[in-house]
Amino acid sequence: MKPVWIIDDDRSIRWVLEKALEREGIDFKSFSSAEEAMDDLKHDSPQIVISDIRMPGRSGLDLLQLLHDKLPYLPVIIMTAYSDLESAVASFQGGAFEYLPKPFDIDHAVDLVRRALTQSQRSHTPAEEASISPDILGQAPAMQEVFRAIGRLAQSNATVLITGESGSGKELVAHALHRHSPRADQPFIAINTAAIPKDLLESELFGHERGAFTGAQTTRRGRFEQAEGGTLFLDEIGDMPPELQTRLLRVLSDGNYYRVGGHQPIKANVRIIAATHQNLEDRVKQGLFREDLFHRLNVIRLRLPPLRERREDIPLLAKHFLQKSAKELNVTPKTISEAALNYLSAQDIPGNVRQLENLCHWLTVMTPTQQIEIADLPPEWREVSTLQPVMTAGDWRSVLKQQVALALQRGDHNILDTLSQQFESTLINQALEHTGGRRIEAANLLGMGRNTLTRKIQELGLDAGKD
Repeated sequence: MKPVWIIDDDRSIRWVLEKALEREGIDFKSFSSAEEAMDDLKHDSPQIVISDIRMPGRSGLDLLQLLHDKLPYLPVIIMTAYSDLESAVASFQGGAFEYLPKPFDIDHAVDLVRRALTQSQRSHTPAEEASISPDILGQAPAMQEVFRAIGRLAQSNATVLITGESGSGKELVAHALHRHSPRADQPFIAINTAAIPKDLLESELFGHERGAFTGAQTTRRGRFEQAEGGTLFLDEIGDMPPELQTRLLRVLSDGNYYRVGGHQPIKANVRIIAATHQNLEDRVKQGLFREDLFHRLNVIRLRLPPLRERREDIPLLAKHFLQKSAKELNVTPKTISEAALNYLSAQDIPGNVRQLENLCHWLTVMTPTQQIEIADLPPEWREVSTLQPVMTAGDWRSVLKQQVALALQRGDHNILDTLSQQFESTLINQALEHTGGRRIEAANLLGMGRNTLTRKIQELGLDAGKD
């Protein structure tokens, strides 16, 4: 079997991969640049390639294109420290086998290599292309899965249902799917079915003939006709009235529709992308959404995670939106302190990405200094009761950082004693609640003596528990 080629200008990355492959008994060959690998390609060829995407000189994408032209079935794994949609889907656009964001788990990397080797032995690799949207960013695993899905869907005309909370970026994903699809040169038409009155929605979607109803003085093309050959994005599809659901189902079923008041069928050549923040399965059970239409729309589903499920992306997004707002306003970009980023990362932001973007725009306009601190946030963001952090096993340290940062910003004294007392009070109260107030059992669970627990209850002014 031919070797695995490792291509990265970072010597430490090459070393880690070399040791891992050596341990697995997999032959390898390393290069520090794309140029070195391309020279070697003149007289040798790999079984698979693992390449960084951004290197001095020729990029990994340049190399990917060359390899794809010369060895179309060669699996190429693209590595990158830039975990955004552009990097992910540009890799798939060039025909990459898989995309590996840095820092990566070495066991996961080895597993990818083994899968690629199996694929190589079958002498077949699917040509997968992807979309690019600089506004869709994310290092969180859930977002990486979204990026992969967008990349693999780019050359498809399949109907897509995008689900996710308000403000999570559903329309951005729809745009990305369209821009790099076979319909990219044709119109992208969006309509929010919840924002248009029920009596007007049918005409908006399908158009109307002159004289079809009072006030219809001219023939009007609907959104389906406007999107001909392109993509129609139906936002908040869960709120579509039942009679319109029936008409939409008919279009999806036989590909024809009629203008309001019309008698001639019009052939629809439109890709449908729908989105909703609602649970359509529940809507179907409640009789509010047609089950047959749901199955027509639910060909491929993409779920966008809310920000509280991808807190690690909040600093990345905040910095991006500050740069974007500064560019729009033609001002110098603001920076944001680590304390402020930790504070934001601990928040349960109900409006998701849209709310964070609006905040960054506000900060760009309103912050008097060049660096943004917690004190510069709007009052509603500094009131913990308004944006209450979600305490989970994974983020309690972030919440603690936020509380420390707030105390420092206020100029509090004796912060250690105050927070220590709150910490002990919480532990003791939770333990006593768990044991039904039995102090001996609670003390054992906490790892302290009964007398110590009793003394702390008195010191902290707790009125709980019994011997």
